[in-house]
Amino acid sequence: MATTALRREVEIVSPTRQRVMGVLFLFIGFVIWFFFARQVSTGVQTVFGMTPGGLTALIGDWKVPTLATLNVLAILSAVFGGIQIARGFEKWTNAVLAVVVGFFIFGFLTWAAAGKSLNLAGLIKSSLVKAVPLTLGALSGVLSERAGVVNIAIEGMMLAGAMVGALVGSISGSLVIGLLSAILAGALLGLIHGILSIKYMTDQIISGTVINIFSAGITSYISAKFMQTYQQLNNPGIFPHWNIPGLIKIPVLGPILFDQNLFVYAMFLFIFVLQIALFRTRWGLRMRSVGEHPRAADTLGINVFRTRYIAVLMSGAMAGFAGGYFTLGSVGRFDEMMTAGRGFISLAAMIFGNWQPLGSFGAGLLFGFADSLSTKLAILGVQIPSQFMLMAPYIATMVVLAGVVGRGQMPAADGLPYEKEQSS
Repeated sequence: MATTALRREVEIVSPTRQRVMGVLFLFIGFVIWFFFARQVSTGVQTVFGMTPGGLTALIGDWKVPTLATLNVLAILSAVFGGIQIARGFEKWTNAVLAVVVGFFIFGFLTWAAAGKSLNLAGLIKSSLVKAVPLTLGALSGVLSERAGVVNIAIEGMMLAGAMVGALVGSISGSLVIGLLSAILAGALLGLIHGILSIKYMTDQIISGTVINIFSAGITSYISAKFMQTYQQLNNPGIFPHWNIPGLIKIPVLGPILFDQNLFVYAMFLFIFVLQIALFRTRWGLRMRSVGEHPRAADTLGINVFRTRYIAVLMSGAMAGFAGGYFTLGSVGRFDEMMTAGRGFISLAAMIFGNWQPLGSFGAGLLFGFADSLSTKLAILGVQIPSQFMLMAPYIATMVVLAGVVGRGQMPAADGLPYEKEQSS
């Protein structure tokens, strides 16, 4: 007779963390009032555009009284802080933190656009587009590290995928063949990383670094020698936007979510599939067991080496697909070092997202929002250096790693090579 054990994880919030979170909520409320509300005159309005540029308006602009809105946001943040200090929100603490941070972001936008107009829907759509390569790169890291293999070679795999996708797409005249080639290029580098780190037990950081250096060198050489000289080798075109009939008519969300290209739709599909596969299927359980306790997994008959090879191959393929976005989904050509460190930012997004697909998407969206907002602030004439906005997600990542919003759950065997015991 089989016995099924149901285990329920309960988050216990320590008194210290409860007080720290409460003080943080109060501090955010104070910042909204002191730095934003006090700088605004009575009667000023902020106008938020609710339709992305280039599309027919489905809903009118949203006008809010600037000072009243900021005061309400400050008061709500302070109330949440008082409740958190007095009794706490228990398992809802992180959810309340997300709400309060949302108050801060909306308050900042309201203050920055006071007396002006900010296309909020356009900002959100731009943030989503900029989040695509970061989220795909983070998913690449999740696939690899959930099986216990650190993959800092995502940057190199993305760069190789971008270059190969543009080159093969130009030669073949087919965007699909170019994209498949980009995926294959990433998977090939993933295989190399797997052989070095799994079979030969090379330090995984060193293996990833070697791949990054190799990719940077070979792509720069091919680009300078051939692709910049013969422009017909660097003109693959880009995947067009496909709007989904009916769904695109949904006010606000329709133009943002359902007027995108292949890479955005694929990103949502991958997030959904991987979230289910990793945490709701037998395959996902085996993969995570290899990343948590490979010895125990081996004892139960799971082939640790094969599972890790599959994970690294999938990770490389995902990174190659992310690289294809730069050339086949964005600019339509390859330029040297065009990934610009986004592979490393993807690793930060993966950590911020707690090694989960949904969390990685949220982190990628945050990074993309900061990137888009820095451009919008320059247009609005806000005297805040763009560098401060771009560093905000990294500060948030350090806050997460410090345990302020809960402990990260890095796979226990992440980065540790496995050596099978020899039977005597």
